[in-house]
Amino acid sequence: MRITLKDCADILGRYRSFLILTHASPDGDTLGSAFALKRALQKIGKPSQVVCNDEIPRKYSFLWDGITNDPVNFEAVIAVDVADRKLLGDKINAEFGDKIVLAIDHHLSHRDYAENTFLLGNASNAENIFILINEMGIDIDKGIATCIYCGAATDTGCFLFTNTTAETHKTAAVLIDKGADFALVNRKMFETKTVSYLKLEQMALSTIELHFGGKCAVMKITQDMFRESRSNDGECDGIASLPRKIEGVLIGITIREKENGNYKVSIRTVEPYDAAEICAHFGGGGHNRAAGCEFECSLEETKKALLGFIGEKIV
Repeated sequence: MRITLKDCADILGRYRSFLILTHASPDGDTLGSAFALKRALQKIGKPSQVVCNDEIPRKYSFLWDGITNDPVNFEAVIAVDVADRKLLGDKINAEFGDKIVLAIDHHLSHRDYAENTFLLGNASNAENIFILINEMGIDIDKGIATCIYCGAATDTGCFLFTNTTAETHKTAAVLIDKGADFALVNRKMFETKTVSYLKLEQMALSTIELHFGGKCAVMKITQDMFRESRSNDGECDGIASLPRKIEGVLIGITIREKENGNYKVSIRTVEPYDAAEICAHFGGGGHNRAAGCEFECSLEETKKALLGFIGEKIV
């Protein structure tokens, strides 16, 4: 059931303790949303635990700096920035997917799976958490502000993506006034790369293929590349944007092999092409300019299916 902002705040006021779920392969928005909410609930005496299906990359450790994530006997399960319960990851979905009381999300492709859903189509889900915390009358301190800023900055590509709005900038200004450590966030998220990631990026870039007169670029990342570079899935949440950065490319595709042999596809587009529409055709979803889906077939079959569908649309 879709609910209002007030209803959402009322639900959080009704329960005494929470389990907060993020999506698998966590990024700055799902983690920033989760830890901002956790910090806010902690301020009103409501313990919570943030849980992710996958290991959280160490670069995000500043989000929980100064707080504990101790297990709690939770009364309610919340999901943040999760458009589809299968995005929770296999383990978390199996254990909690049918127990979610509240989903807080910003994806217009959201597939209702929770008992209650609060959805606003802002540039980031962290902006929705900002609105919610204000509705609850909880003071936003430096820790909360930094978490929300992280979510807003990462889901807008440091405010470069076309999903950035005037309201996003207004929210960022308020967060900075509240003490958000924006310099730390920007350094950790956009200016720091590990040696292992640099090696992976170099390998990935060497695989790029151009199609349809250079309007579509395809990049591949295999498990062999992860092993050779000593990188991992958690380090490369920004790598999907690389193919779209090539001059003339309107649709950038990154095909990433998962440990189970499936292929995770990330698509980034430029107008007039809709990434969410492309991914929805293959059972995925996301935003107009950034979306994803997954294939349970070979790499060549995955690429053939994607290019076949895109070839019917690209002009």
